[in-house]
Amino acid sequence: MRLAIPYDDGQVFQHFGRSEQFKLYEVNDGAVGPSRILENSGAGHGALVTLLAQEHVDVLICGGIGAGAQNALKEAGIRFYGGVQGEADKAAADFAAGRLAYDPAVHCEHHGEGHDHGHGHNCHHQD
Repeated sequence: MRLAIPYDDGQVFQHFGRSEQFKLYEVNDGAVGPSRILENSGAGHGALVTLLAQEHVDVLICGGIGAGAQNALKEAGIRFYGGVQGEADKAAADFAAGRLAYDPAVHCEHHGEGHDHGHGHNCHHQD
């Protein structure tokens, strides 16, 4: 599985649509493998989702993320966990271990807009 985190100076960058770098991690069997930095050429959130899809990203961990980016990620089949702060490497390790602290309200703020959770919705909550 490939995991992406908006990245700035070792931290989870808090504004997805303004991300200049992503750190990509390979996650297998509950462990974080090799990682690398992916540079963004200054594109906005729609192009960022395309960039992540081209890199075969399965999961995005992020801080703040708007509704447009959320919808684009869903359309691209990329699961996402918002409201994450702190060190990117720790967030990746926590995700791999199944203990990521995230805020479901950040990536489910579209409730009440005629959506429900039975139709391809990507609001993933860890069990």
